[in-house]
Amino acid sequence: MDSQNQRNMILAVLLTALILFGWDAGMRYLYPNADKAKPAAAASPSSAASTTPTREGGLTSAADQALEARDLQTALNPASRVPIQAPGLAGSINLAGGVVDDLVTNRHTASVDTASGPQRIYSPAGTPAQQFAQFGWVGQNVALPTAGTMWTAPAGAKLTPQTPVTLSWNNGAGLNFTLTYAIDADYMITVSQAVSNAGQAPVAVQPFALINRTDKTASVDIWNLHSGPFGAFDGKVAFAPNYSEVAETGQFVPEGKADWVGFTDIYWMSALIPDRNDASSTFRAVTPGVFRADLLYPVVSIAPGKQWVRQTRLFAGAKESAVLDRYEDSGITHFSLAIDWGWFRWFEKPILLLLKSLFSAVGNFGVAIMLLTVIVRGIMFPLAQRQFASMAAMKAIQPKMKALQERYKDDRAKQQEEIMALYKKEGVNPLAGCLPIFLQIPVFFALYKVLTLAIEMRHQPFVLWIKDLSAPDPLHVLNLFGLLPFTPPAFLAIGVLAVLLGITMWLQFKLNPAQMDPMQQQVFAIMPWMMMFIMAPFAAGLLLYWITSNVLAIAQQAYLYSRHPQLAAQSEKDAVDAKRAQERSK
Repeated sequence: MDSQNQRNMILAVLLTALILFGWDAGMRYLYPNADKAKPAAAASPSSAASTTPTREGGLTSAADQALEARDLQTALNPASRVPIQAPGLAGSINLAGGVVDDLVTNRHTASVDTASGPQRIYSPAGTPAQQFAQFGWVGQNVALPTAGTMWTAPAGAKLTPQTPVTLSWNNGAGLNFTLTYAIDADYMITVSQAVSNAGQAPVAVQPFALINRTDKTASVDIWNLHSGPFGAFDGKVAFAPNYSEVAETGQFVPEGKADWVGFTDIYWMSALIPDRNDASSTFRAVTPGVFRADLLYPVVSIAPGKQWVRQTRLFAGAKESAVLDRYEDSGITHFSLAIDWGWFRWFEKPILLLLKSLFSAVGNFGVAIMLLTVIVRGIMFPLAQRQFASMAAMKAIQPKMKALQERYKDDRAKQQEEIMALYKKEGVNPLAGCLPIFLQIPVFFALYKVLTLAIEMRHQPFVLWIKDLSAPDPLHVLNLFGLLPFTPPAFLAIGVLAVLLGITMWLQFKLNPAQMDPMQQQVFAIMPWMMMFIMAPFAAGLLLYWITSNVLAIAQQAYLYSRHPQLAAQSEKDAVDAKRAQERSK
């Protein structure tokens, strides 16, 4: 392609990279409070968030963490609870209100340190990390169980996949209420709400289910990673609204009937799934910093001597892709899309499956990422050969192009017309050399989403200091890799992998044919170091992919230059000419 087209392409790629990867960091630097919830009308000044959410989520205040540990010791009194023990979840059901308010995951630890214990999903009401699910009924002129009702459980009851548990309560006026809980091997609890009418007259009740949670434990909510209320309504998944929107208006009513509804973090979610599509839902701000997702069923009339039963499923746990796929296959509408894959999901899920397969084979996710890079480069190697052939063809017609540019230098339209005619006559495609670059963009972005979203990558180590490939490189150059007692600001937290990325990209550009245009030379000179700063805060696994890709590209270019010595010689000549042109321009 001619110099003007090359310049436009380089600037377009550069701007695309800045928008994709630099926008959020820039906005958060310039407007650090933009994503914080606005207080509701009744909110007090103390309701404002005092800490910044993290990618992992969870309590970030040391005071809240200490208070949570102390409160749990008091709240989880085994005398008033039914224990839960399943392969995916453990915890207990609170007999006060029949509330599911104590759940931890058995498959995921709270931190990289395995001694940190299981990741907590639910905590009782009143604790700093409160999150729980409640099932009940509303109605008029009838005594109904409330959040304070003490339910009765069978002696020695324990909820396991093999042993469902039924809680019961009688209102003393002819109505008997039961809540039957069943759990599977993953993260799904099925709750059957039953009412038996032993009275003399029909009774109208309206069943409901709700999830209550604080936003103190929410993970970071950014433009391409939603944390907050979400759900599927009339077959469409909605990653909205934000906590701030609900806090500002007091409530948010989604359009359509609920297929499922709840709250999501990046790695965890809690959702209610009705057994049929007739439930309405609402997101509410209960108190400052506390939110609720309501599932409300139609009113039912229960005749004397009759029983009525309604089932609701509760998902509370990790967003494991394979598990969500199985639930979707069982009939839950678009449940696999609870992971916000975005536009490239058809490409991202195969990458995740391939990474998991490679990990099973080699036992190290870092090595699996490197092997994935080799596979991607191998698939694109024929395109790279075509790219070099295109470069050679472009070099061959450079004298003719320069002659046309000189002849029609005062008529840009005619110049472009003649150059296109030359391309057609010589059988040269100026964009062929750009194809491998553009084909790698969806691969790169898909891997970025996989490493950011997939819990399968969470806490996966590589080697030495890289203990979590889904997190940024923890060693920073500016504090001498932790030897100096300070943490650099995010935009200066340049890690070892970021430096390696900059160096390998610089070496790769050095092997490319030298550009005659001074603008292009400047762009290529600064781009590696600019990308070093942009990519430093991203997942270590993503940087590992890019570094490996750069090293393979360098090896590939060296090999192809050996196969095309005339191109290597021309590249050296162009480098000399470019240097002379640069010196003349000074």
